[in-house]
Amino acid sequence: RYDAGKDGFIDLMELKLMMEKLGAPQTHLGLKNMIKEVDEDLDSKLSFREFLLIFRKAAAGELQEDSGLHALARLSEIDVSTEGVKGAKNFFEAKVRQAINEASRFEEEIKAEQEEKKKQAEELKQRKAAFKELQSTFTQ
Repeated sequence: RYDAGKDGFIDLMELKLMMEKLGAPQTHLGLKNMIKEVDEDLDSKLSFREFLLIFRKAAAGELQEDSGLHALARLSEIDVSTEGVKGAKNFFEAKVRQAINEASRFEEEIKAEQEEKKKQAEELKQRKAAFKELQSTFTQ
């Protein structure tokens, strides 16, 4: 919903807009600190996995009360008494489906990278063989 770039990540500006829409605007430095606290891959943006980490940390009591992440977790909670069990079930099922899609896309990307590396290694091997063959004609 807040991924304006539709790239699967929430960057600094998207996080800024999200926090403003949730009624908890943050400073630029505050936003950077929010990302830094859960940014496992150090790309300065939030992946879905890192976004879920916010809620895991909140549930474990690992977020400071005055932090932006605590505010985000608190404002994004689903209230079962308001939404009902079916609403909560739909919310979490949608999150699970999204996580599964992300995981399969991630696996596809890894496989594509591995295939590309194999292809590059094979090309390098062929170039070396061709060079050695050419070199042998000059040394004789």
